[in-house]
Amino acid sequence: MTSLVRHLTIDCSDAYRLASFWAGVLDGTLAEDDLPGDPEATVTAASGALLFVTVPDAKAGKNRVHLDLQPQDLDRDDEVERLLALGAILVADHRRADGTGWVTLADIEGNEFCVERSAAERAG
Repeated sequence: MTSLVRHLTIDCSDAYRLASFWAGVLDGTLAEDDLPGDPEATVTAASGALLFVTVPDAKAGKNRVHLDLQPQDLDRDDEVERLLALGAILVADHRRADGTGWVTLADIEGNEFCVERSAAERAG
């Protein structure tokens, strides 16, 4: 018998607030019973589920694990602009003149994630 990843769990200072941000990023939904102030919140999206858990510790240092996003309906540059409008912060721009590369952003609690090229950009 094997295991499967049920969801990726992210420690944070405000589970509902961070889950709401990621629901917007992933066009996902929060669980019906998730409310502001809850110690846990789950986002379900087409790409899988993320569980956010409120912990007393502040984020310290670089993430050991991060998400790499591949835009589905937009190109990479438009997706980066959409995520910045949601409250993400630009950390580093690794885009190259030939169109390859990625952009590193941070969510509203400082957790880094990357935005890669869309499938259409990779094919073209």
